[in-house]
Amino acid sequence: MTQEKSFTLRFSLVAQIPDDRRDDEDFDEAQWLNEWEAQLKPGLIRAVFNHLRSFDAWEAHVRNRGVSPVDEIEIVVTRSFEPPKPLLQ
Repeated sequence: MTQEKSFTLRFSLVAQIPDDRRDDEDFDEAQWLNEWEAQLKPGLIRAVFNHLRSFDAWEAHVRNRGVSPVDEIEIVVTRSFEPPKPLLQ
């Protein structure tokens, strides 16, 4: 028998850009989102997997359901109750 449950941790990203910055030709409006994608999000995902790996009975992997990883990353976490397989000798 397999049981499933969903849990959602959602991040809503907001940039508060003053009007005078928007008028600045040197201002890159996409920079904040690039910073999220390149620095913050990867660190969060690593932290989640590091924490999950600290529990021996649990396994985790990314599942792609056709949604861009820019918009969604699904992590499947599995707890198996199967007895450990004997080592082959």
